[in-house]
Amino acid sequence: MTEPLVQMRGISKAYPGVVALRDVDFAIGRGEVRALLGKNGAGKSTLVKILAGVERPDEGSILMDGAPVSLRTPMDGIKAGIATVHQELSVVPELSIAENVFLGRWPKRGGGIDWRAMEREAHAALEVLGLDLDPRQPVARISVAQRQLVEIARALRQGARLLILDEPTSSLVAQEAETLIRVVRRLAEQGTSVIYISHRMDEIRRVAQSLTVMRDGRHIATTAVGDVTNRQIVEMLLGSTQAEGEVVRSAPAKRSPLLSIRGLEVAPRIQDASFEIRAGEVLGIAGVLGSGRTELLQAIAGLRTIDSGSMTLSGSDFRPASLRDARANGIFMTPEDRRGEGAVMMLGIDENLVMASWGSVSRGGVIDRAAMREKVTASIRALGIKLAHPSEPLGNLSGGNQQKVVIGKALNAAPRILLLDEPTRGVDIGAKRQIYQLMRKAAEEGLAVVFVSGEIEEFCEVCDRVLILRGGSITAEVEGEAIRTETLSELTTGEQGVH
Repeated sequence: MTEPLVQMRGISKAYPGVVALRDVDFAIGRGEVRALLGKNGAGKSTLVKILAGVERPDEGSILMDGAPVSLRTPMDGIKAGIATVHQELSVVPELSIAENVFLGRWPKRGGGIDWRAMEREAHAALEVLGLDLDPRQPVARISVAQRQLVEIARALRQGARLLILDEPTSSLVAQEAETLIRVVRRLAEQGTSVIYISHRMDEIRRVAQSLTVMRDGRHIATTAVGDVTNRQIVEMLLGSTQAEGEVVRSAPAKRSPLLSIRGLEVAPRIQDASFEIRAGEVLGIAGVLGSGRTELLQAIAGLRTIDSGSMTLSGSDFRPASLRDARANGIFMTPEDRRGEGAVMMLGIDENLVMASWGSVSRGGVIDRAAMREKVTASIRALGIKLAHPSEPLGNLSGGNQQKVVIGKALNAAPRILLLDEPTRGVDIGAKRQIYQLMRKAAEEGLAVVFVSGEIEEFCEVCDRVLILRGGSITAEVEGEAIRTETLSELTTGEQGVH
């Protein structure tokens, strides 16, 4: 490692009922890109919050440039040159790029904002990142990837020497992710240190020189990226020499279609989709961002108007008029945005789990608390949800456990067809494997599971068949052992050799 910019020594932090960090040492050099890995609950979020001044440690010390620093507030972190770009971006879409770069610190002249100076300096900040954008343009008109770069430009404008990026590519397509990775490399070459939090192994190998693995609030290892295999990283993350939670697929028996779709058209993206959904299998739908994956699921779930085409459910004509209509026919969808659309974060875990199946825990229109406790207890056990108490707010749980609750809510509604839109987005590798297991178990019990993901590698882990959605149509179907990353990448993008 180069000369340390930041050193954290003996950091410990506890909350009521849980020890988040246990005597953790962490250091990062100038111009170093360090990947920070760990399952949800491993302590990495607490560690970077302490570094950013959002949380205070119970024990331990922090040094910058070899001198002790006190980071008691986020402003202390910013003044020390530490900035965080969160997964949920903090740009203001209605303001211009320049206004966002200078958010809260607009240059003044004569008692007002110096617009020319602001736009000139914002353009210079964007140029550092290799970004050619008109600083007068509203942020609402630029892509998610470009918004992230605007946040990075703001951090650099504030004098950031250490940049913390939290799952920066989770909402980006491959080309946008590559742009961000190039920017991170460029910043490192210019001397900015970067802590890069991600669950994507291939991405980590392209962007980071070193990695730190955390587990159960402890520092497990720090090593050069090139010195460890993916298998070794997984073992460190999971604490096992076994591939914990490894998904076992057995070829499902060929069954009659449960839902047949012919010539489906859904404005604006789906033009001519024809395929079948069968009970007892996991069916993947692969396509680049903007290909219409979500719109297709929403049409089946009664959330979008079907312009033309036909569907037959168990041999009978079917066209859901609403979400309620689809659910009444055994079709349930978990949305991509679990926090905004999939659950109510301020309500209890127990309430979320039975939210779509109140009738099963009610008697004469009144909730039967004993029946609710029984169903919730069974769900928590079956889903492997880690929690302090069933009635605690869902928002207290890690992303992976929140997603398991969202899936549990759907399963408690006893669907025949389960539509999962990006169910593993933003969750760690351990939670991903658990969600894969839930999908396989549901299929083995006779459900038809339809799975959408932006990560091609996931289809290889869990799917029996994969449909390729391209140009508004289903252009190919891949099955069994033919489901390979290279094949799916080529079919979805039309480019050979895409990995």
